[in-house]
Amino acid sequence: MVKLIKRVFLSLLAVSAGVSVSAEPLTLEECVRMALDNYPLLKKYRLTEQSERLSLSDINKAWLPSISLYAQATAQNVVPAFPDALSGVLDQMGSNVEGLSKIQWKAGVELSQTIWDGGVSKSKRNIERARTARSRAALDVELYAIRQKVEDLYFGILLTREQLAQNRLTLSLLASNRDKLSSMYSNGTAMRSDVEMVEAQILSTEQRQTEATCAIDSYTRLLEIYIGEPVNAEELVKPSPEEPLDLMPDRPEQRMFDAGEALNEAQRESVGAALMPRFGLFAQGYYGYPGIDYFKSMMSRDPSFNLLAGIKVTWNIDPFYTRRNNESRIAVADGNIAAERETFLLNNRLKSEADRAKIATMRKVVEDDGRIIELRANIRKAAESQLANGIIDTTALLAKITDEGQARLSAAYHEIQLLQNICNLKLTLNK
Repeated sequence: MVKLIKRVFLSLLAVSAGVSVSAEPLTLEECVRMALDNYPLLKKYRLTEQSERLSLSDINKAWLPSISLYAQATAQNVVPAFPDALSGVLDQMGSNVEGLSKIQWKAGVELSQTIWDGGVSKSKRNIERARTARSRAALDVELYAIRQKVEDLYFGILLTREQLAQNRLTLSLLASNRDKLSSMYSNGTAMRSDVEMVEAQILSTEQRQTEATCAIDSYTRLLEIYIGEPVNAEELVKPSPEEPLDLMPDRPEQRMFDAGEALNEAQRESVGAALMPRFGLFAQGYYGYPGIDYFKSMMSRDPSFNLLAGIKVTWNIDPFYTRRNNESRIAVADGNIAAERETFLLNNRLKSEADRAKIATMRKVVEDDGRIIELRANIRKAAESQLANGIIDTTALLAKITDEGQARLSAAYHEIQLLQNICNLKLTLNK
């Protein structure tokens, strides 16, 4: 954004002052960086981190005291009662004992606090962190694909730019020979058709120039959409022709595989944690009838306040039934990741070897391009002299000019293709 403001400011300054401002160079690395910063998918990193914080907060809250309110009323067909002998003695003593009522009720509050959950909450936190790390790695892989698209557009502009430059040289040669033929026609040593033949070739070359201009404008607009800033095709800098020395790949896919294995390990720990018992404290207070003192409740049916507290141990053995299957599923997931990693590394190695072979081929081709251009230029100069002396016709000269132009264009293409192959190797290895 700062660079955009700077460019706009310099442009406005140039217009107002009537002076030209040199364009600021733009490298492939800068285009890739700006495209990644501008890509909407980048927002998912922040959303993933926010989701992780919320999930970890929920897991940590499991350690807060649990408070529950309850109320219940029951009707029973049988309740505890005094033995008949004891009831008879109490009646003789004048005590009227009604016993427990079959209608009972209570309302209260229960407080529980986990002391140790067997490592369940710890395993949940580890799983959530591992899952978030895998999500980030998956986003890295998805964003990495943007590099290839940006590089394709970047080199498309460079190739078309070279085509425009070589076409301008060809037009210059054609215009020079047209002027010579026009002069010869005026002197009666050339035919009108010779001049028109060169004129037709100039128009054809200008058509190709127009097509190339439209193509470079299209590539430039697409690149501007990716990076979010205006681009001048003349600003783009050719990448360095240096090959990476380290051929060991460092791709985001490898980190995604590592994150997947870490997630499986966290899930394996959670299987073990599910087998452990839980320890906790509890306290319960309620108001109702009967109370904890059943004898008193038998003597009187008045409600009372009651309080009890203690320690509680729970052990759910259900996870023992599914432990082996859960561990087998995790082992299968590990095997899938291992197979995907081996496949990726093999394909990456094949791709890097293919890129290196293309680089070696293009280096040999580029070495010969200079000599080919020199020879084609000499042949064209000789043809111009032969035309002036009436040895060859205009068609032969145009063929020589076309051959020279094609040689120069091929040399420019080969240079850009060499640079693109080197960048493809860097992209394959993430170097």
